[in-house]
Amino acid sequence: MVFVLKPNVTKDQINAFIYKFEAEGFSTILSTGTEHTVVCLIGNTAKVDVDHIVHTNDIVEYGKRVTEPYKAVNRIVHPENTTVRVGNVSIGEGYFTVIAGPCSVESTEQILEIAKSVQLSGATIMRGGVFKPRTSPYAFQGLQEEGLKMLLAAKKATGLPIITEIMNQTQIPLLEEVDIIQIGARNMQNFDLLKEVGKCRKPILLKRGLANTIEELLMSAEYIMSEGNEQVILCERGIRTFETMTRNTLDLSAIPLLKQKSHLPVIVDPSHAAGIRSLVAPLAKAAMAVGADGLMIEAHNDPSRALCDGAQSLDLKQFEELMVDLKRRALFEGKMM
Repeated sequence: MVFVLKPNVTKDQINAFIYKFEAEGFSTILSTGTEHTVVCLIGNTAKVDVDHIVHTNDIVEYGKRVTEPYKAVNRIVHPENTTVRVGNVSIGEGYFTVIAGPCSVESTEQILEIAKSVQLSGATIMRGGVFKPRTSPYAFQGLQEEGLKMLLAAKKATGLPIITEIMNQTQIPLLEEVDIIQIGARNMQNFDLLKEVGKCRKPILLKRGLANTIEELLMSAEYIMSEGNEQVILCERGIRTFETMTRNTLDLSAIPLLKQKSHLPVIVDPSHAAGIRSLVAPLAKAAMAVGADGLMIEAHNDPSRALCDGAQSLDLKQFEELMVDLKRRALFEGKMM
């Protein structure tokens, strides 16, 4: 249930309005935008009379029940788009942000070469896996803490913010210097992990599970936001369908639908969606065309020798060429890169 407040309401009036509901056992979310201030009630609101609240509170413009199970991520509760900021980088309204780097950190020399190259090409955030969830227990599992040190060295050398994937709650202290924590597709419904990163005060990139619905993705984001972390970025990375010629099927319709349903920024991972290098650039351009706020792309200095996901990784020249094309398209659409 949401209540949209009238303009020029004082902070004391808002606090008093919220206090009455919290005293009755409700949780509240306060969303303050440039045009509207919204108070959302969370709890069993079945017995709350919306009309009575509106008519007996001079500060309330109107009230409305939120029928969707997700509240904090809901655009009804937060009408204006959220922009997530990482240092000098913005992800969200008016920006098109490109995250790039290897699937896995393999050596100091490798990650430094890639970091410097993708930065010159225009990427503003560096990705690199150090803890790798793999289908086979015999596959390369990442360099773990040693790989994290290499990734942090690349951050120091270039100044690029970094993002890496977390596997479980015990790793949170290790990622103190990481700028964005990634929740991978396999962990999208690891609710204990979601609640713990919700207590962190740094951005969280949440990937859609390969067999999860859009509503389930939004509910997972709700777990994070319900713990107080409002810096959530949604990532569409393809879902598993009956098609076998690609690794996954990129659900392009999810991008505009997510942006209709939620205020959170949405980026696309075309590398994992396709699993095929030649499809990454076309899907990246398609993602921009349907309104994505950015991309996460796997780039490697020698994809043929990559220890993980080389078949879907662009080489550094291919990444540079894609960025030239994306910048031209972003300029046409009036977005900043």
